[in-house]
Amino acid sequence: MYISRLVLDHYRSWSTCLLDLEPGVTILKGRNGLGKTNLVEAIEVLSTGTSHRVSSSLPLVERGQSKATVRARVQGDGESDDYELTIAAKGAKRGRINGGPSLYMRSLVGQVPCVTFSPEDQRMVSGEPSVRRAFLDQAGALLDPDYFRSRQDFAHIAQQRSTLLRQLLKQGDQGADQRNAILASLEIWTGQFIRAGLDLTRRRVGLVAALAEPFRALYADLAGPGQEASLDYAPSLDEISNQTVSEGSVEEAVSLHFQRIYPGEVARGTNLIGPQRDDLVFGLNGMPAREFASNGEMWTLALALRLALFKVIIQSKQIRPIVVLDDVFAQLDEARRSQILAFARDQDQVLITAAADGDIPSLDGARLVDVDSLKTDSSEQEQDEEIRKALADLTRNGSVRESGRS
Repeated sequence: MYISRLVLDHYRSWSTCLLDLEPGVTILKGRNGLGKTNLVEAIEVLSTGTSHRVSSSLPLVERGQSKATVRARVQGDGESDDYELTIAAKGAKRGRINGGPSLYMRSLVGQVPCVTFSPEDQRMVSGEPSVRRAFLDQAGALLDPDYFRSRQDFAHIAQQRSTLLRQLLKQGDQGADQRNAILASLEIWTGQFIRAGLDLTRRRVGLVAALAEPFRALYADLAGPGQEASLDYAPSLDEISNQTVSEGSVEEAVSLHFQRIYPGEVARGTNLIGPQRDDLVFGLNGMPAREFASNGEMWTLALALRLALFKVIIQSKQIRPIVVLDDVFAQLDEARRSQILAFARDQDQVLITAAADGDIPSLDGARLVDVDSLKTDSSEQEQDEEIRKALADLTRNGSVRESGRS
């Protein structure tokens, strides 16, 4: 499958953008700050519902605008489908498929699978647990039809419970009636928090189990003989991985755990355990990779994990995802460049961004798009008219045009 046309409205630095694409490799070349990464990030958000660069929707919307729109025509198996995503600066994302009724984001994620390799990938090993959880959330959205819904449900419940805990912290011992009302609500939300947390945790455990073996094998191929990597999920809800707790009593055991930590949660006004505090653990030759791996080894671990996700998507969906290589060649040594180029040559569609001539890989048949020269001499009105025509007829492959700030 591949995207034949991408249209953006008020997405980050692009007021309007029309980009016609082809199968194979396309290289987007231009100086930093021009908006190359914004183009490929829009595809990532359409695919997974989130961006690896930010945790909220607000930065995705052009300054001064209330919403952004991403539209893509996707070709595959002799057919084409049009996907549309509306990103509100404040509020929920909504989507449409082939001009149909408005859909929740959970109905759109995973429809256009995309795997992104970026300079931030090294942080998956060396960074904070939130970086690794973000990867799991994107991978889950691509592989598990119900993952996005589970993640949304848990996030909503966690926010409600956290609000009640903060209210208790502020309330102190004053106002017994109001405090009792908060406690009654907290008991209800805690039960929902446990059930939603266990559901999300189990989905993540299954996800890591699916990725672990291909990750191990791919790392061995990339790093060479004698190098062994491992991938494990570390839930803060220890009861879910405690072999002495039977399946039927896990929820009860977690509930007892919450009773024990209740004073600490009230004292801090926050949820102390749950999937929002879980982690993904990289091992290298029997040691914690975060503490012992070199920079090169961290890059290889991250690369192996992205490739493992790509492989599992193919196995589960029988579709080759779109591959985004966002400014990665400036970060890789020659050996790893060769490895990822060999991988890119075999894919249906690969989008590469590069800022400098020296970072542009040598790939036969690759299409080079100079983003710096995409500005036209047309007036804003003429450019807007061109965009409107493109939205009305997403059928022709042609040139690339852009208007607005960059």
